[in-house]
Amino acid sequence: MKITVETTAKVPISKVWKSYTSPEDIIKWNAASDDWHTVKSAVDLRAGGQFSSRMEAKDGSFGFDFEGTYTNIVENRLIEYSFGERNAKVEFSETPSGINVRVTFDAEDSHSIDQQRDGWQAILNNFKRHTEGN
Repeated sequence: MKITVETTAKVPISKVWKSYTSPEDIIKWNAASDDWHTVKSAVDLRAGGQFSSRMEAKDGSFGFDFEGTYTNIVENRLIEYSFGERNAKVEFSETPSGINVRVTFDAEDSHSIDQQRDGWQAILNNFKRHTEGN
């Protein structure tokens, strides 16, 4: 099953793209809640390039690496990647109200669809706040 989340940022596409693909920006917005943070990020933004983000609970109780391989990049338009056995697609499109960012990803089995959607949406909401406020 595929899950889709989206947001619209009221800034130019160049700023949206940089915020989404720059490790320096990713560590500032990539968390689903205030008690989590991303402590390290690496991006090799090209088809076949690798990415990784180290996400940790702020109290040090748990952490994990989110990592994968980019499979298709169209600057300012599209990022496709695989992570484990799953795939995701990030589409960037200009609308009258700003740049729409739509993320579609393969669901996994260990969390409910609602939990997955809510978590990815929370991260995307943080992305929007960071991008518009920066």
